[in-house]
Amino acid sequence: MLQFEILKNPNPMPETDRAKAFENLGFGTLFSDHMSVIHWSAEKGWHSAKVTARAPFALDPASSVLHYAQEIFEGMKAYRAADGQIVLFRPEENARRFNASARRLAMPELPEEDFLAAIEKLVALDSAWVPGGEGSLYLRPFMFASEAFLGVRPSREYIFCVIASPVGPYFKGGAKPVKIWVSEDYSRAAVGGTGAAKCGGNYAASLLAQAEATQHGCDQVLFLDAAERKWIEELGGMNIFFVLDDGSIITPPLGTILPGITRNSIMTLAADNNITVHERPYSFEELQADLSSGRLVEAFACGTAAVVAGIGELKHGNGSLTIGSGEIGPVTKLLREKLIGIQKQDLADTHGWLRRIAV
Repeated sequence: MLQFEILKNPNPMPETDRAKAFENLGFGTLFSDHMSVIHWSAEKGWHSAKVTARAPFALDPASSVLHYAQEIFEGMKAYRAADGQIVLFRPEENARRFNASARRLAMPELPEEDFLAAIEKLVALDSAWVPGGEGSLYLRPFMFASEAFLGVRPSREYIFCVIASPVGPYFKGGAKPVKIWVSEDYSRAAVGGTGAAKCGGNYAASLLAQAEATQHGCDQVLFLDAAERKWIEELGGMNIFFVLDDGSIITPPLGTILPGITRNSIMTLAADNNITVHERPYSFEELQADLSSGRLVEAFACGTAAVVAGIGELKHGNGSLTIGSGEIGPVTKLLREKLIGIQKQDLADTHGWLRRIAV
């Protein structure tokens, strides 16, 4: 296991300024005082682990990441309970998914214990940056190719880093139903591609479709499959679930979509509450038929950033579809409350998902 050097920021944000910033938290615009950094090279492997003052990187213009996009990342959160205890939610799963992404992009895997140490040491040092209440500390571990060269091959140098950002709700207005635009022109991923990896290119490919969604007054975009343009896959940044009138749930299967940790947690919590989840292909045509018959009564999206967001309306090129009553349904509410209750330590962590941070 790597030994981390701790170099405290000599000019941290004053406590009064931080408290003021916490009064109106957005998402991903405010950052803590420190960051974790580890370097990798073909000669040395992983080395030079440290937690240091957050600062810009100096990159050569020929750095591989700028030309061939060898870059991956994760998203996770630290939560503060009412008693002040700080916890991470299933960080081991983030470590495993990070390495799965690394394998897909021909990048070196980071040992799980070093991934977790980089997270925990940063959160411990910046514990004052973990807000209470509805807020949380969003953590962004990422890795990029830093070798300066213009040949098309895997880089021989990489930088792993973790930065932290105190955040409020992802969608403004709190827990209210969101509107989704169904993209029939753009695809996010294809079989054999990088859809199951958490890499920046997937998100870059979604931005034009997201802009289209915004133009139609929607919060997010829903992608269909690349081959037939009929099967529902996922949103630009979240997985999706559909609740039927018999209480069961349908969610698209893995393969071309991201294996969401929140998705997996929701499926486990559904089973805990005797809710059957079917992982199967679900077409947009079937969805419309189920809405017409009244069989489809709720829909929701989930992910680390937004947690669980009820879907009230789907817009597409030929019109608009209201999901159920257009409000957040009881199954969505139940699963959201169960998940947040565990994350905030208001409910028992029967699955051992929480990892406590020693401050």
